[in-house]
Amino acid sequence: MGDFDNSRAFVRNLGWVTPDEQALLRGRRVAIAGLGGVGGSHLVTLARLGIGKFHIADLDVFEIENFNRQYGAKVSTLGRPKAEVLAEVARDVNPDVELRVFGAGVDADNVDDFLAGADLYVDGLDFFAVAARRAVFAACARMGIPAITAAPLGMGAALLNFMPGGMTFDEYFGMAGVSENEQLLRFFVGLAPAGLQQRYLVDPSSIDLAEHRGPSTAMGCELCAGVAASQALKILLNRGDVLAAPHGLQYDAYLNKLRHTWRPGGNRNPLQRLTLAVARERLAAARPPAPTPPTGRVHEVLDLARWAPSGDNAQPWRFEVLGDDKFAVHTRAAGDIYDLRGHATQLAMGTLLETIAIAATASGARAEARRRDDLVFDVSLTDSADTASPLAPAIRLRRVQRRPMPTTPLTARQHRALVKAAFPFEVRFLSSPRDRARAARLNFANSLLRLGTPEAFDTHAAAIEWNVENSEEAMPDRALGVNPVTARIMRWALGSRQRAAGLDRLGGSLGPAVEMDLVPGFACAAHFVLVGPRPARTPDDYVAAGRAVQRFWLTATVVGLQVQPQYTPLVFREYVRDGVPFSNSPTSVGRARAVAAKLADLVGEEPVERAVFYGRIGGGPPATARSTRLPLERLLLP
Repeated sequence: MGDFDNSRAFVRNLGWVTPDEQALLRGRRVAIAGLGGVGGSHLVTLARLGIGKFHIADLDVFEIENFNRQYGAKVSTLGRPKAEVLAEVARDVNPDVELRVFGAGVDADNVDDFLAGADLYVDGLDFFAVAARRAVFAACARMGIPAITAAPLGMGAALLNFMPGGMTFDEYFGMAGVSENEQLLRFFVGLAPAGLQQRYLVDPSSIDLAEHRGPSTAMGCELCAGVAASQALKILLNRGDVLAAPHGLQYDAYLNKLRHTWRPGGNRNPLQRLTLAVARERLAAARPPAPTPPTGRVHEVLDLARWAPSGDNAQPWRFEVLGDDKFAVHTRAAGDIYDLRGHATQLAMGTLLETIAIAATASGARAEARRRDDLVFDVSLTDSADTASPLAPAIRLRRVQRRPMPTTPLTARQHRALVKAAFPFEVRFLSSPRDRARAARLNFANSLLRLGTPEAFDTHAAAIEWNVENSEEAMPDRALGVNPVTARIMRWALGSRQRAAGLDRLGGSLGPAVEMDLVPGFACAAHFVLVGPRPARTPDDYVAAGRAVQRFWLTATVVGLQVQPQYTPLVFREYVRDGVPFSNSPTSVGRARAVAAKLADLVGEEPVERAVFYGRIGGGPPATARSTRLPLERLLLP
């Protein structure tokens, strides 16, 4: 056919296989059931290996949801049968290929015909096709056909081989006599006893066995094709060691890890039984109540905008829907030691208004905010043909990193993007080792001031939720940046004012201050200060500053950087400068004066008068523990 030459088409396989082995592969027959996520890639990879005969089966058609991972999913194939499309692809790779296409899929009635003459079965069935999978593997065991299953888990692949005369699929997974949900759970756990992929699953609720729903990646599917084809080569050419169940392999490219697992008895193994019990509990816990979907554009915008940052995750705002495209934002001043003049609340209002503006662009709208009074803004949405802001995807991704960061300097691209985002506010980076050391000492002194001030006790006690990874209304203790022992001591101390005061007198604040502020102060790319065009004096000045802060922070997220706000040195400097009585403790007042002096020395006497925000920045992974947000329905006024 045309210029196709079988002997030349697969010549680059030679060296890994001999010419005689390549000829043998041409005569081998492989059956593949399922041509979606992994099956399509299996077929194409094995066809490129030079295997000349296939039985393929799939009853499904390509849909838009297949685009993230399935080989044949393209705009041009939407609505077309997968078996038909993949048959065309295989023939395009090798016009000499011999294909039997089972367009109605495979089941107990036609499985013998599907497997007739096959030298190997490679599993590509949908994860949730339990009955069909059991029927095919049972027939393979009965007919003496080797069978491979390679599962795309996260960004890796988990492999199990079932060889004639060895442990069967049903013996390994123990699926007889249990419900479909339990069968799916046993399949999931048995595929990869090491469970490597669970370490980076960001949303456990994305797995719902009852709803037949789970996440997937193209990386996992393509890795599966390579792993399965390598096993197929060994089985079809009878060379190399083939690990068969109860042995298995899991390779995870994200974690850079390979695990060889061995579970005698399969899922009946005591270790597997324990793993199954834990998995049942985790899946049950990961199933939150179905959220109420946003209704209308206002709700859609607010559902995204509620992720704006605020001090200690206080979320000092509530929303009043006034119409299809109008709403009001009501704020309440915190009134705590860090917000005696309402400036922190005004700054948070600015971050919220900027987030609303950015979120609106993702809904095809433009948001205009007008101040009604000191605590209320009215917002109207109008249609806009502008494209969504590139910062919109970062709204939910943005988080606080309180742990040490790499000291790798910011790139020129990152620096330019941050400066541009903050305009008309100036960004001053303190990145030299000397400046980072001075900032670390400032933050350490500020930490001792915060932890030792009696009037801050209530704020700190209310701001932390203990023994959690995430918190809707506070800061989770696991996001504080301290080790578990220090966290336990802090929790004990915050149980009463007397304990906190006594611990501070004994130097007990030193440990948390070192972990939360001194060490991270050294370990970052830079500290930064946002400096306004003039000193902030009015509520609108602080709102404008908050808007710049949010643009800066979201831009940092987009360019792969992490941020930790360090706002309170500015608060205490303002109190010292203006004589604001914030504490009855002479020690705290003295510490505040020292912090104010260190800050002015670090930033400069004139720029510090215009400073509106201070923090540290650097690369590295985002924090795993984080503050989340209250659901929108709890933020809406009746």
